[in-house]
Amino acid sequence: MGAGHAHVLYRDTPSPVHRLAPEVKITAMVLFTIAVVATPREAFWAFGGYAVLVAVVAALARVGPRWLLLRATIEVPFVLFAVALPFLGAGARTEFVGLSLSVDGLHGAWNIVAKGTLGVLASLLLAATTTTRDLIVGLDRLRCPQIITQIATFMLRYLDVLVGEARRMRVARISRGDDPRFLWQLRGFAAGVGALFLRAFERGERVYLAMLSRGYTGRMPAVWQGSGAATAGQWVAAATVPLVAVTIAATAVVLT
Repeated sequence: MGAGHAHVLYRDTPSPVHRLAPEVKITAMVLFTIAVVATPREAFWAFGGYAVLVAVVAALARVGPRWLLLRATIEVPFVLFAVALPFLGAGARTEFVGLSLSVDGLHGAWNIVAKGTLGVLASLLLAATTTTRDLIVGLDRLRCPQIITQIATFMLRYLDVLVGEARRMRVARISRGDDPRFLWQLRGFAAGVGALFLRAFERGERVYLAMLSRGYTGRMPAVWQGSGAATAGQWVAAATVPLVAVTIAATAVVLT
C-alpha cells in the first residue's frame, strides 16, 4: 500500500494539524463529536462555541471554508428531512409568515442540522489532514479490532486494481458493441459485475494462501515505519479541542 493511496479528501499542506499523529486526531475528533451530540438542543450558544472551535482547527490546518462547505453538502439529504419536521411534528405550534409550525419539530430540525453539520465538518477536517493509510495506522494503534484494520488495508491495497479491471472490462464490452447507456444493456452490465466479483474473490483466495505460506498468523506486520507513536506533547496539544468541547457541553447541560 503505497503513498499514492491518499484519498481525494486529503490536502497535502504542511500544518501543525497535519503533523499530529493519526491516533491523536482520531481520538480528538471522536471526543469532540460525542460532546456535540451530548449537548442539549436548546443550548444554541453552545453550538456557536463548537463552530468557533471548528473554525480555529480549520485555520490551523490551512483548510479553507469554501473547501469545507462544498464537501459538507453530503449532508443535504438529512437537511431535507429536517426541513420537513416543523410541518410534520406534533404538540405546540407557532405561526411564522403564515405557516403553522411545530415547536418540537423546529427544535428537532435544529438539532439534526446543527449536530450533523458539526460532525461532518469535524470528519472532513480529519480526512483533510490525515491520509487513508495513516487513518488505518491510527486505528491500529488505538487497538481497533485487527479484522477491521486488515480488511481496510486490503481494500485500499486492491481498490485501484479492481477499478482498473472494471475499466478494462467496460472497454472490452464497448468494443464488442455494448452500450451501457441503454436500459436493455443492463443484463450485460450485471454479468460484468458478477464476473468482477468472482475475479476479486479468486484473487483474494490466492493472496490469502500466499500469506499463509509466508507465515501469516492472523496479525499483519506494522504497516507504517516512517513515524512513531504520538508523543505526550501531541496528546496534550490535541486534547485542547475536546476538553473545550466537553466544558461547553457540561456547562450547557447545567444551564439548560
